[in-house]
Amino acid sequence: MTEEDKKVLTTRMCENLAILRMKLGVSQQALGEKAGVSRFTIAALENQKREMTWNNFLALLMIFTKNNNTDELLTVFKIYTEELNEMLKR
Repeated sequence: MTEEDKKVLTTRMCENLAILRMKLGVSQQALGEKAGVSRFTIAALENQKREMTWNNFLALLMIFTKNNNTDELLTVFKIYTEELNEMLKR
Protein backbone atom coordinates (compact mmCIF):
# COMPACT_ATOMS: atom_id res chain seq x y z
CA MET A 1 0.00 0.00 0.00
CA THR A 2 1.46 3.32 -1.05
CA GLU A 3 1.53 6.54 0.93
CA GLU A 4 -1.02 7.95 -1.52
CA ASP A 5 -3.36 5.00 -0.82
CA LYS A 6 -3.02 5.68 2.90
CA LYS A 7 -3.76 9.36 2.34
CA VAL A 8 -6.95 8.49 0.45
CA LEU A 9 -8.12 6.19 3.25
CA THR A 10 -7.33 8.64 6.05
CA THR A 11 -9.11 11.42 4.15
CA ARG A 12 -12.20 9.22 3.71
CA MET A 13 -12.13 8.43 7.42
CA CYS A 14 -11.97 12.15 8.28
CA GLU A 15 -14.82 12.98 5.90
CA ASN A 16 -17.05 10.36 7.53
CA LEU A 17 -15.77 10.42 11.11
CA ALA A 18 -18.72 12.32 12.58
CA ILE A 19 -21.21 9.89 11.00
CA LEU A 20 -19.25 6.86 12.20
CA ARG A 21 -18.98 8.29 15.71
CA MET A 22 -22.70 9.05 15.85
CA LYS A 23 -23.56 5.55 14.59
CA LEU A 24 -21.34 4.20 17.37
CA GLY A 25 -23.31 6.37 19.80
CA VAL A 26 -20.37 8.04 21.52
CA SER A 27 -19.22 11.58 22.15
CA GLN A 28 -16.02 13.06 20.77
CA GLN A 29 -14.57 12.72 24.26
CA ALA A 30 -15.46 9.02 24.53
CA LEU A 31 -14.15 8.22 21.05
CA GLY A 32 -10.95 10.09 21.81
CA GLU A 33 -10.46 8.10 25.01
CA LYS A 34 -10.97 4.82 23.15
CA ALA A 35 -8.53 5.85 20.42
CA GLY A 36 -5.97 7.36 22.79
CA VAL A 37 -6.33 10.94 21.57
CA SER A 38 -7.98 14.08 22.92
CA ARG A 39 -11.49 15.30 22.20
CA PHE A 40 -9.84 18.25 20.46
CA THR A 41 -8.08 15.89 18.06
CA ILE A 42 -11.36 14.15 17.22
CA ALA A 43 -13.06 17.54 16.69
CA ALA A 44 -10.22 18.75 14.47
CA LEU A 45 -10.35 15.56 12.42
CA GLU A 46 -14.14 15.75 12.05
CA ASN A 47 -13.87 19.37 10.91
CA GLN A 48 -10.97 18.45 8.61
CA LYS A 49 -8.72 20.99 10.30
CA ARG A 50 -6.08 18.35 10.94
CA GLU A 51 -4.77 15.52 8.81
CA MET A 52 -5.23 12.09 10.29
CA THR A 53 -2.11 10.10 11.03
CA TRP A 54 -1.89 6.47 9.94
CA ASN A 55 -1.68 5.41 13.61
CA ASN A 56 -4.87 7.32 14.46
CA PHE A 57 -6.52 5.79 11.40
CA LEU A 58 -5.64 2.27 12.54
CA ALA A 59 -6.84 2.95 16.10
CA LEU A 60 -10.18 4.26 14.85
CA LEU A 61 -10.46 1.44 12.34
CA MET A 62 -10.12 -1.13 15.14
CA ILE A 63 -12.85 0.63 17.13
CA PHE A 64 -15.27 0.88 14.21
CA THR A 65 -14.72 -2.68 12.96
CA LYS A 66 -15.87 -4.04 16.35
CA ASN A 67 -19.38 -2.57 15.94
CA ASN A 68 -21.86 -3.99 13.41
CA ASN A 69 -23.35 -0.60 12.50
CA THR A 70 -20.04 1.12 11.87
CA ASP A 71 -18.28 -1.93 10.41
CA GLU A 72 -20.72 -2.00 7.50
CA LEU A 73 -20.30 1.73 6.90
CA LEU A 74 -16.53 1.38 6.59
CA THR A 75 -17.11 -0.66 3.44
CA VAL A 76 -19.84 1.63 2.13
CA PHE A 77 -17.58 4.67 2.59
CA LYS A 78 -14.68 2.77 0.95
CA ILE A 79 -12.55 3.13 4.05
CA TYR A 80 -12.06 -0.59 4.64
CA THR A 81 -10.92 -1.91 1.28
CA GLU A 82 -9.75 -5.32 0.14
CA GLU A 83 -6.23 -3.94 -0.25
CA LEU A 84 -6.27 -2.68 3.33
CA ASN A 85 -7.63 -6.03 4.51
CA GLU A 86 -4.79 -7.86 2.78
CA MET A 87 -2.20 -5.49 4.25
CA LEU A 88 -3.56 -5.97 7.77
CA LYS A 89 -3.43 -9.76 7.42
CA ARG A 90 0.34 -9.71 6.89
